[in-house]
Amino acid sequence: MTAAALRALHHGSSLPLILPGPWDAASAKVFADAGFPALATPSAGIAATLGHEDGQTPPDEMFAAITRIVRAVDIPVTADVEAGYGLSAKELVGRLADAGAVGCNLEDSDHASHVLTDPERQAEWLAQVRAEAGDSLVINARIDTFLCGVEGTEEAVRRGRLYAEAGADCVYPILAPPPLLAELAAGIGLPVNALARPGGPAPGELGTLGASRVTFGPHLYRQAMAAVTDQAERLRDEIRQPDAD
Repeated sequence: MTAAALRALHHGSSLPLILPGPWDAASAKVFADAGFPALATPSAGIAATLGHEDGQTPPDEMFAAITRIVRAVDIPVTADVEAGYGLSAKELVGRLADAGAVGCNLEDSDHASHVLTDPERQAEWLAQVRAEAGDSLVINARIDTFLCGVEGTEEAVRRGRLYAEAGADCVYPILAPPPLLAELAAGIGLPVNALARPGGPAPGELGTLGASRVTFGPHLYRQAMAAVTDQAERLRDEIRQPDAD
């Protein structure tokens, strides 16, 4: 599938675009078979399946996992590649192309320290990725101001506009309060990605509030693992022998 197909889904009549987050090939196939038009890999979910903490997955392992997910389905896949793993724009675009991903998230903070990247430097990096990829990649520029404790929309909008000028297709102000989504979308002028969280607004409501696309981070993986935990505990209880009298 092409980036053009994924890009078009951001502007369809049935907004928001719902992008489940597969953590392996099997979960990807489940979501594709359920009829979702595209998928968005979560770095944290994949990290957990590979035995790593979020942000600690070696790039080769991450790209191998993305490749397996893409290979399992026939719908577009966009990949969370964190801050790019220190790769050059050319290397990053090449690795994504080799994996078959037609989109990516690129975040603007240090994963470990939650220190924001200089926005002009981030915009320059995004422009380099765009120049290398041309139209072959849907770039979702993550804005980490809310994650890093910067309140309000002013700095998020400033960063978003810089990233839009650099060639981003959409922006992802992660953890933005849902009531601010419409203001962010209007101020930045690009489709806005919202994170669906347990206990928060449903994906459709996030669309009503201003989101053009909705992703789930690691939450679907965690819900699946909670179900596995419940099953394991039931199995344990079934085979546990009562104490002898």
